[in-house]
Amino acid sequence: MFSLRFPEKEVRAWASKYDYPSKDEPIQVIGAAAAARGHLTRDEFLKIALWKSHRPRKRCLRTSDDFVRDISHSALSSKNSRLKIEVLRLLDGVDWPSASVILHFCDKEHWPIIDFRTFWSLGKPNPAGKYSFELWEMYTEYTRALASRARVDMRTLDRALWAYSRQNQPSGA
Repeated sequence: MFSLRFPEKEVRAWASKYDYPSKDEPIQVIGAAAAARGHLTRDEFLKIALWKSHRPRKRCLRTSDDFVRDISHSALSSKNSRLKIEVLRLLDGVDWPSASVILHFCDKEHWPIIDFRTFWSLGKPNPAGKYSFELWEMYTEYTRALASRARVDMRTLDRALWAYSRQNQPSGA
């Protein structure tokens, strides 16, 4: 289903070209704290959600402290991969891409980020509006195997996929 558009041996080189406007180091710190604590605070949730996209900002702001804590605790403590991703979608303003960011940075397991750029770098058109657990599961399995073969962590792989697309994807593709 997926096919990397560049040689696996180039993953680290492409990752070094990553230049997302919002730096992810603060998000990595938030994620590590949430993983250690077992849940996100509302402020942490807002920072992570807005790192991914500012479009759902108003909806994210409607989410209460207690709801963020309870939902994120359910996701981060569960062993069930479907529950992990889908329960996060109960948070206001969160859909597959934002939920994947929360897992990517906050969960102890290795999760990819859903993004039109990463899908393009893996030979797939933007599936926006067509996300499903089945697609998420195939995407996760593929990227975990790819990261293992390339001997990189999921963050490095995500940066490589994003950077490759940013530099090579035709506009509108």
